[in-house]
Amino acid sequence: MARSLPAEWQEKISFAGHGQEALEVLKRQPIDLLFLDLNMPILDGYEVLQAISQQKIPVKVVVVSGDIQPEARERVLGYGALDFIRKPVAAEKLTEVLQQFVSAHSAADSKQVIDRAMNANQLAGDFALDPILRDVFQELTNVAMGQAGDLLARLLKVFVKLPIPNVNVIEVSELHMAIASVEQKQTTSAVCQGFIGGGISGEALLILNDSSFADIAKLLNYTGKLTNKTELELLMDIGNILIGAVLKGLAEQIDMTFSQGHPVVLGQHAPISEMIKANAKRWKRTLAIEISYGIENYNINCDLLLLFTEDSIKTMNYKVAFLLEE
Repeated sequence: MARSLPAEWQEKISFAGHGQEALEVLKRQPIDLLFLDLNMPILDGYEVLQAISQQKIPVKVVVVSGDIQPEARERVLGYGALDFIRKPVAAEKLTEVLQQFVSAHSAADSKQVIDRAMNANQLAGDFALDPILRDVFQELTNVAMGQAGDLLARLLKVFVKLPIPNVNVIEVSELHMAIASVEQKQTTSAVCQGFIGGGISGEALLILNDSSFADIAKLLNYTGKLTNKTELELLMDIGNILIGAVLKGLAEQIDMTFSQGHPVVLGQHAPISEMIKANAKRWKRTLAIEISYGIENYNINCDLLLLFTEDSIKTMNYKVAFLLEE
């Protein structure tokens, strides 16, 4: 997006890694136009907009986010944002915004990002994930996650709370520790669905806290008694929505298509550590992307895990490098 801004702006662009850093930049120097994400660590976009309003900081704000729920747009405009651009950013929309607002902004050295992505093909043999690559995978997931959240929000007529995705290369023995938002003492139910396409393959796991079923049934207008069978049907319904939408969102960004296998039940009403242990032979070392969904004002929490095979990482690096070069 920065490279798409006018050439005469390139020497004047500043970057911030999170909301708190953005506020520090705004206090330190005059900024005409701020492109603001919503899902960020330390302070998220909503908190930054509130702080700008409370502190009367003179800056025009355009929100750029993968969270495309109608309520997200309404909230940021209510907080004073002048416009909202959905990710991935369309050139036409960016041009429209730039025609409306005059600003000053500077480009980061994108060549370093591309070089590091191209040179990271030994990643499959290492435990560490290059921080820049992690940011790229996180951002791709952020966009796909927003599309899935929007679909769920429209279906259930709710506001879906979207987190910052967790991205890392881990051993399967560490998988249960990577699932940050699932309370280990709670019982869970989970389904798994394989996917493959263009040299990339893996499995998607949807893990739902058992305490969520009552509110999910309420939102789906199910009035009968909750049995193991009906809970499994509800789990499959949510899984079909989230897994399908996230994979579609990822595939569109890296210009490929995923074929999905039939969903497999990993377990019902068991601690997540037991389900992981029982299925440990399915995975070895993996690039794991974790997305934790919650629904505002409801006791509904679920984790979506995308587990990519080691062999997929090289292909994904090339895809990321090509995307950055564009």
